[in-house]
Amino acid sequence: MRGQGKFRDRDTIRARELRNAATPAERLLWQYLARSQLGVKFSRQMPVGPFFADFLCRERLLVIELDGHSHDINPGRDVFRDRYLTEQGYHVCHFTNADVLGNVEGVVTAIKQKLAEWPTPNPSRKREGGQ
Repeated sequence: MRGQGKFRDRDTIRARELRNAATPAERLLWQYLARSQLGVKFSRQMPVGPFFADFLCRERLLVIELDGHSHDINPGRDVFRDRYLTEQGYHVCHFTNADVLGNVEGVVTAIKQKLAEWPTPNPSRKREGGQ
């Protein structure tokens, strides 16, 4: 149990470091995702298994990844991460930093469309017309 606590602490510390070192594109997109502005809660730099999602909506199992220089260096890692996340039931959407910086409204519109495509994983029976 003690080792598990250390793992969580390390994840928390690393997540905080990643949030503090956010790219300009991540900071800009966060202005649109924060405070449930799209109708769902997003979190930044959240651990999902061995990876950190740039932006995570747990309710809709949606991961938003912003791809910049580090993704160009090791694209194989992205493929492995995306496969892992998909196997865990997540939908992964990629945007480049240039997309966000050049057309943040278009990126937000694309995210809204993705959110509309996928219903909540556990819809209530009442919402689905059941008793």
